[in-house]
Amino acid sequence: MADDATSKELSDEELVSRAVRGEKDPFRELFDRYRTRAYRVAYRFLGSHEDAMDVVQDAFIKAYRALAGFEGRAKFRTWLMRIVTNTCLDRRRGRSSRSAAPLSDEIVETTAIESQPYKRRETAIEKMEYTELRDALHKALDQLSEAHRTAFVLHTEEGLTYREIAETLDINEGTVMSRIYHARKNLQKILSNDGVL
Repeated sequence: MADDATSKELSDEELVSRAVRGEKDPFRELFDRYRTRAYRVAYRFLGSHEDAMDVVQDAFIKAYRALAGFEGRAKFRTWLMRIVTNTCLDRRRGRSSRSAAPLSDEIVETTAIESQPYKRRETAIEKMEYTELRDALHKALDQLSEAHRTAFVLHTEEGLTYREIAETLDINEGTVMSRIYHARKNLQKILSNDGVL
């Protein structure tokens, strides 16, 4: 369909506008654009494929339901990452709601393969070293304060700027810089004490 081909060229704002008017394809396009990024952030927070997949679905359901209230003061990506982050934090605190009904099969048909972290062919030793390093990093991240971990993950995993993180978390940029600095220092100390560095 010609309209599908042109929807890939539309900005996030145009897609949001069309989705608010009741069109389903534009929201599907937003989902396709951001589901992998949302998954990466959720996976870094939670360390579990299943939990990350649940968070992605829950976050997009929340975004879809709140779309009419999106005012465009921040970028759609920043707004969505705030929802993903809050959903991750809720899950970590044990307040996750599993009762939300999915949007529809058309909108939320995520394939596990597309959402898995990128994997390259590795030797057995590389694979073992990578697994040990990944596990050590997850363990170290869990030891950070929630505030430090959140800022660090948004910056390193999603690549958000300090300003975007400030908008996402509703704090000032100086606080973001401080949290990321302390997160790095603390991670370095934890990994060093564990003999990883």
